[in-house]
This record gives sequence, C-alpha cells and structure tokens, in this order.
Amino acid sequence: MTDTMQRIVLARRPQGFPVDADFRLEDIDMPSPAAGEVLVRLTHMSLDPYMRGRMDYVKSYTAPQELDQTMGAGGVGEVIASRDDGFAPGDKVFGMFGWASHACLPANQLRKLDPDLPPSTALGVLGMPGFTAWSGLDAYAKMKAGETLVVAAATGPVGSMVGQLAKKAGLRVVGVAGGPDKCKMAVETFGFDACVDHRAYKTPIEMMEALHAECPDGIDVYFENVGGQVLGGVLPIMNTYGRIIVCGMIAWYSGESDDTGQMPLQKLWRMALVKRLTIQGLLQTDHVDRFGEFLAEVAPDVKSGKIAYLEDVAEGLENAPQAFFSMLKGGNTGKQVVKIS
Repeated sequence: MTDTMQRIVLARRPQGFPVDADFRLEDIDMPSPAAGEVLVRLTHMSLDPYMRGRMDYVKSYTAPQELDQTMGAGGVGEVIASRDDGFAPGDKVFGMFGWASHACLPANQLRKLDPDLPPSTALGVLGMPGFTAWSGLDAYAKMKAGETLVVAAATGPVGSMVGQLAKKAGLRVVGVAGGPDKCKMAVETFGFDACVDHRAYKTPIEMMEALHAECPDGIDVYFENVGGQVLGGVLPIMNTYGRIIVCGMIAWYSGESDDTGQMPLQKLWRMALVKRLTIQGLLQTDHVDRFGEFLAEVAPDVKSGKIAYLEDVAEGLENAPQAFFSMLKGGNTGKQVVKIS
C-alpha cells in the first residue's frame, strides 16, 4: 500500500461561477485507522449541485466547506484496512469520503453495499438523489392518478427518478431538460409522456406557452430543481391547490439572475394566494430514517430494470473540478460521478 494519497481542497471561495483556481490537488500522507475506524480506497465519488452552495461562507442547512480541507462528497470504495469487527478488507462501502483517493472514517459512518449492484448506484439512483426524489414525492406530492406532474432537470438523477415514480403512480409526467437529445432521453429511456427543451425558449412567457401545450389541464405537482425561466413558465399554469416541491435552484446557485429571479415578491405571493398553492422546501436529511424503506422498495426495481438510470462518468480525481463545472451548466447526461481508480 502506498504511503501517500491525493485529495482536492477548496483553495478559495468562488466569486460567482467557480473556476479552476478555486481548487487545489494535493498529495498528503496516507491515514492509518484508529480503533473503530476503517480505511477505504475510493473507486467513485459523487458530484452534486448542492456542493456549490457549501463553497460560500453563509449559514445554510449544511456547514460551509472549510478552506484548505478536503472537498466534501459521498463516495464508494473498497476497504483496505479495518479496526472494526463489522468491516473487513475487500468490503464495498459507501461513506462521505470527499474528493479524495482514500479516506478513513469511523465504522458507524459507513454503509455496506449490495454486491449484486454496481457500487456507483449508491451515489445516484439508490443514493441521495434517488432518495431525495422518493422521499419528496412520498411526503409532499399527494399524487393522484390522472394528475399532471412537471419536473425540471428531467434526465438528472433526481428528476429521472421523480418522473418514473410519478408514472408508476398513474400521473401524466412532463419533463423539462436542456436540448433535444435530453428531451428524447426523458421520453424514450425514462418513460416520460413529454419533455420541453428549456434551451429553445428565452423568456418565462415562452416557457409558459411551451409547457401549456404539453399540460393542457394545468400542472398539479411541480418538482423544482432549477429555478430560472422554467419556474417562471410553470407558475402561471399551476392548478388550484397545486403543490410545488422545492428541491433545488441550480440556475441561481452562483448568483445569476433572470426575469423570474427579478419577479416582484408580491406577484409570486398573489399567485400562491389565488391558487392556494402549497410550496414545500425539501431536504432529504429530514427523512433519513426512511432510507431503508426506500432501498427495500426501489432496489428490486433497479435490479430488474423497471427503473432506469444513467451515469456520466468522468475519469480521474484531477478532472473532478471540470466535471463539476460542466454539471452546473447541465453538461452531464445522468448522474455525474468521478471514477477515481
């Protein structure tokens, strides 16, 4: 076993959209597990939009990413040394290892993986993104067969799971995605009824007209992942007693704005009043006690192919920043992961 490992740290806080200089690749000494700890060689790590918010030093639902420390991330890998009876070399595990080639964590922070599934599924379809979709719909959507659901970022790991679960529940499902290829994927791979290409429209009014054409009976449930012009198009055609589940706002994560972002609050508030909308923020951490229930329900459908998933794999830890930038701009196809080794 080598005496050193690699990691990527946050070198400075981004000013707007992140750039290469905000990160630094380092070689450091390999850690040794203390009593109750496990040393893991990572094979894959996750890249997720929430990471951009943690780079700013602001109070949020998670602590900000500390400077000069390993960038936080979920990852999967193989145990290479263990000082806990519950884990042995060769075990495949998930943990919050960070942007790194190796990591040492307490055993109680690790989860053994199903040997019958690719380990990387624990980062996407059977990980935090898939669970976010499942828990948000179950807790807040109040889905009824025959209703219409719209989900933004439709081919991403959250959006694609939302769409497939809603179809299973008998809803009409309309996705919003970036580009004709992703829209085709939403329909042909994930089984959506229709998909709208947000890149084809420049204003909220244009988005509204495109969405209305696919949702002639209005929108009952909107699963929000992006904000921006998509949200501006959705709001006017939400049905009375509609439900909006706010999961993410990737269009605004780096301080960008647009017509919808500059909408006067009183206009939005009046829409919520007149249509009696329920607008619910979603953090999957509020529902973690149900993660086992999620795996029991969804993993068999993943194994059988009833639930489809896609992964966009970047090669090499050193390429994680570029993959992260691309993901923030919608350049990924499916769940963005980095293959470490």
